[in-house]
Amino acid sequence: MTYEEEERGKLAIKRALRALRRRHLVEEGAHGPAIEALSKPFTTQVGSCLQSVEWKEKAEKLEVELQEYRKAQLNMSAQLDISLTESRTAKNLLQEKESLITNLQNNLNQTSEENLQLKEDFEEKRRAVELLISENQTLKSQLEDILTKLRAAEAENKNLIDRWMLEKMKDAERLNEANAMYEEMVEKLRSSGIGPTTLQQTAQQQSDGVIRRFETGHIIPFATPLPSTHKLTLQAHQGGCGSLKFMHNSDRLVSGGQDRMVRIWDGNYGTMVLGLSGSVGSILDLAVTGDNKFVIGACSSNNLCVWETGGGRLRHTLTGHVNKVCSVDANRDFGSGIASASLDHTIKIWDLNSGYCVNTIMSSSNCNSLAFVDRDTICSGHVDGNLRIWDVRKGKCTSQVAAHPQVTSVCVPRSGNSILTTGRDNIHNLFDIRTLEICGSFRSNSSSGGWGRPCMSPDGNNIAAGSSDGLLHIWSKGNKEPAKVLEGHGSGVLCCEWSERGGVVASADRNGNVFIWT
Repeated sequence: MTYEEEERGKLAIKRALRALRRRHLVEEGAHGPAIEALSKPFTTQVGSCLQSVEWKEKAEKLEVELQEYRKAQLNMSAQLDISLTESRTAKNLLQEKESLITNLQNNLNQTSEENLQLKEDFEEKRRAVELLISENQTLKSQLEDILTKLRAAEAENKNLIDRWMLEKMKDAERLNEANAMYEEMVEKLRSSGIGPTTLQQTAQQQSDGVIRRFETGHIIPFATPLPSTHKLTLQAHQGGCGSLKFMHNSDRLVSGGQDRMVRIWDGNYGTMVLGLSGSVGSILDLAVTGDNKFVIGACSSNNLCVWETGGGRLRHTLTGHVNKVCSVDANRDFGSGIASASLDHTIKIWDLNSGYCVNTIMSSSNCNSLAFVDRDTICSGHVDGNLRIWDVRKGKCTSQVAAHPQVTSVCVPRSGNSILTTGRDNIHNLFDIRTLEICGSFRSNSSSGGWGRPCMSPDGNNIAAGSSDGLLHIWSKGNKEPAKVLEGHGSGVLCCEWSERGGVVASADRNGNVFIWT
């Protein structure tokens, strides 16, 4: 039952009650005289008696009708109560329905909002799926390119292995030739009457020199002579020269300084051969590729500069570090591979052919210096005092050892069998590359200042390092005290470099002067 139907029922009941009251009042008015007459005393007259009898009958009839009217009124009251009860029930039901409608409306609104949110999520997921499909297609194409390159690399690797085997065969032939020459020398010297010990040493020295001259890219004397004479002074840079590097198997010297210039010098005559410009920061370290075609400078401007030695053109500017690049080295066995270290906790491996970074190694401590040990291994010295060995291919640290309170420099000789480290404790430690055990520690009682960047002779038997008091100290591997102390610098020595040709050492100081020692 609706609310309007309930109201109409109430109005009909009210009208029926009013009509019943009016009718009752009218009937009471019509029978009023009769009731009044009946209430008077009877007279003795006959007429009065008859009239009384008639009035009495009428009064009884009216009494019966009144009772019927009262019964009807009671019935109507009962019906009215029932109607009121039904009305209240209907009203309660209506309120329940309205509450249910309100709840349903709220649920509908909430469901609509959820539906809109689901539509938005669906659209977002659809766009993400489309992006993933696009990336998947790109990765597939890249995978195909990589597989193509891999097949080409495998073919090239097979070709290189064949060439390597051929070179090994040639080396074996040369070794056989050297052995035959050794036997021939022994016979000649024996016939000349020389003692057995002297005979063996002389023959080994001569034959060893023959073998080493046959090795491509290596000319290492039997014993590196120690320099003792100041040969040349080069006014190389303004503001200090922090890095030196001899070209491989050459007398040409490369220097880099605070004036943002890199210069190539003739080590015999002291003349500048070429000036390399283009860096926007100070040159903190230098490296030369194995074929001497490129010079790489580590710059304080967070990048590396790669110059061509043929004409001085800036070939690449390698970016990727977010702090100054403090060290760089070139892979001797892989001409286009270089490694750089920065104060952003990273070591990066670069390919000079493409000019891109091929691997980034994260370190928990900043690296101050690094050097290649072989084609796939580098060593690095860190602020936390540890010397670490890294596998370049995997980008993982294979071993580490505590070297100093803070490692400032690392150096690997041409022989590649040891690592020289320098630290804030003013000590040079020589580590065996295989066991990482210290096989020698070097210091000087005559120098109280800090050390510059040291170097080692090509045969790994001698060590040179400059001090802040302007002295260049040279140690022999088996002696902890300096074998020579060279004087001449007017300010602290920042770095030194030993020529691969033997007894030539270059050193640079804070005034930008470079000394050549022989």
